[in-house]
Amino acid sequence: MIPLIIAPDTILRQVAVAIPLPPPEKLHQLAREMFEAMIHHRGIGLAAPQVGHSIRLVVIATPGGPTAYVNPEVVKFSWRKVDMEEGCLSLPGVFGVVRRSQQVTVSYVTLGGKTVQEELKGMMARVYQHEVDHLNGVLFPDRAKSIDEGSELLIKYGAT
Repeated sequence: MIPLIIAPDTILRQVAVAIPLPPPEKLHQLAREMFEAMIHHRGIGLAAPQVGHSIRLVVIATPGGPTAYVNPEVVKFSWRKVDMEEGCLSLPGVFGVVRRSQQVTVSYVTLGGKTVQEELKGMMARVYQHEVDHLNGVLFPDRAKSIDEGSELLIKYGAT
């Protein structure tokens, strides 16, 4: 199984590079390995930097099953924000309340090379924003209004 990268590894603070289009075939294998790791570690999303690849790829457990997003971005954020507790597989034991947009317009490319733009709401919007943050070198404690536990670990993990 592909190993998880744990903070304070510097790859988690890098801005990931865009994947050339159409997505290369080898990306399918990485996405499968990321799905397996995400499920094994009981996550709902995972970004490529969390498994040692500084590229713009995330996988998310959607209602329709695991989905890969190539070069994902948030095009528009709703004005309505919601506070909710978040955690992260790369920051074990750290949880915090993060304010995020309730709805977002997103753009991404599928593994098959199709460009998609869609509206996400609720938990899907939150997870997508969290994972895109990873691609930009942002960890959830950087956005947290409060940290519930493990705050002493933030210094260790290099989160602010």
